[in-house]
Amino acid sequence: MASNKLINVHLFGKEIGRIGLNEETLSSSFQYKPEYLQESNYLNIFPETGILSRIPEVQLFNRFNNKTFRGIPPQFADSLPDLFGSIIFKTWLASKDKHEITVLEQLAYVGNRGMGALEYSPIKKIPKTASINLTEIIEVLKSVLDVKQVVSQKKLTSKALINVFKIGSSAGGARPKILISEHKETGEIIPGDIEYSNDYDHYLIKLAIDEVYPREHIEYCYYQVATAVGINMMPSKLIENKHFATLRFDRQNGEKQHSLTATGLTGWDFMSIENSSYENLFKLSNYLKISHAQIEQLFRRMIFNVVFRNIDDHLKNHSFMYNSAEDRWNLSPAYDITYRLNPLIDFKKEQRALSINGKRSDIKLKDVLIVAEKFTIKNPRGIVKEVLAGIELLGNEMNALGIPKHVSNQIMVIVNNVRKAFGAKSQL
Repeated sequence: MASNKLINVHLFGKEIGRIGLNEETLSSSFQYKPEYLQESNYLNIFPETGILSRIPEVQLFNRFNNKTFRGIPPQFADSLPDLFGSIIFKTWLASKDKHEITVLEQLAYVGNRGMGALEYSPIKKIPKTASINLTEIIEVLKSVLDVKQVVSQKKLTSKALINVFKIGSSAGGARPKILISEHKETGEIIPGDIEYSNDYDHYLIKLAIDEVYPREHIEYCYYQVATAVGINMMPSKLIENKHFATLRFDRQNGEKQHSLTATGLTGWDFMSIENSSYENLFKLSNYLKISHAQIEQLFRRMIFNVVFRNIDDHLKNHSFMYNSAEDRWNLSPAYDITYRLNPLIDFKKEQRALSINGKRSDIKLKDVLIVAEKFTIKNPRGIVKEVLAGIELLGNEMNALGIPKHVSNQIMVIVNNVRKAFGAKSQL
């Protein structure tokens, strides 16, 4: 492959293979390290979903040359920054008078700092910082996100930008967020890009920066309601009563946890409607042989997202975790569960990221029951009833947190309309 560059891939302290990429054609290759294939453990780190095969030969790919995968196999594209991380990346590069880097160079910057457990070498070294100041980070991010200013006008110090780059460029999603680690005994907060020891709690923090409405407060209320109605989520809290912080499921018990999104596992582009359906998520779950209890948990999440209008429940907002001891995959805790639309805007038409029974809007009880029958969900009406019971709790939580009435009232009107769409209580 002309103009080809290579980068090594590591997992659990072992080099497992090497990625190659032709930047001109955005065609790529992957080859397992022969010594790794001879080992008898970790056989299922990349399930056979029609992308990577556990073979010694070089595997070639030319079908991932789009914005989501940028030419490389989805399992590794999962490590690349999403929208917010890319903004941080571009600002960092511009501060160094460098405006373009290759995808593999970007993975080299991710190095051992990425989400999940995959690591890449050789690593592009970044200066270490011992501590962070949340107020300073937010001020820097305000400047970084100010699209009216060019980088040279932003007056960002090297230290401040390094901190933002280290803890803000690896996290996924579109909203401003950082990774921090908080010492369990002293409460000291340090950058969370590399640290994963059990001495710390490891958080992903969504930052409240010049919000038009209190998004982080709303997400915290949704977390409270979701866990109350049986959704499995990592413990979360508000920091300084304004930033939403959730423990990371990919950092537990002093170890990195190998995890991939549904997009990373399958190559289903989360930005395309082609494979974006809950039915496909259920099929993937069955293929991975996760327990039926987890299948029912996925159904409960689907119901919650419909009832509480979380329409941005796309394929990268559903992940699976690898159990290295059992060499099998499990459904990850739920995340990014919130009211996705601006409640101050009256949206006449909205489309769900994931379809249900072929529909992306106006989901009725019969639609979710058809899915339940297809995937043998026990007592689906009971699950719907339990989730609907959370509507009143949502109102109470928003009132307790002091969310402005004009915001909370609008959310409650829309959520109650969903309750009506699901029919009378006698149907449940």
